[in-house]
Amino acid sequence: MDITAWILSGLVAVAFIGAGAMKLTTSRAKLLENPQMGWAGDFSDSQVKAIGGLEVLGGIGVILPWLLDIAPVLTPIAATCLALLILGATTVHARRGEKASLPSTVVLFVLAAAVAIVRFAQL
Repeated sequence: MDITAWILSGLVAVAFIGAGAMKLTTSRAKLLENPQMGWAGDFSDSQVKAIGGLEVLGGIGVILPWLLDIAPVLTPIAATCLALLILGATTVHARRGEKASLPSTVVLFVLAAAVAIVRFAQL
């Protein structure tokens, strides 16, 4: 089960760190040029950067505490927070009628929730 947990954690970390880093390093105006990032028009620059920062921190949080065995309870907590964050994203996409984004947000939610469940069970 531990190998499965590490694989799930790695997938979640890569997805969220990548998405968050993009939001942190790209201007909101540049993000709006991407058709999949139309939601950024509903948020301020600082809100988009905050979302990106939370994604990066959550992605780090699903790996480092467990890996270093320093407060490993933070790993499932980070995964739970990412699952909640993605629920918010799903709500935004659904309200905007962005049906193409919904499958990926559902997959990310399931992955983050699975990491939370498995890591809480391993505590």
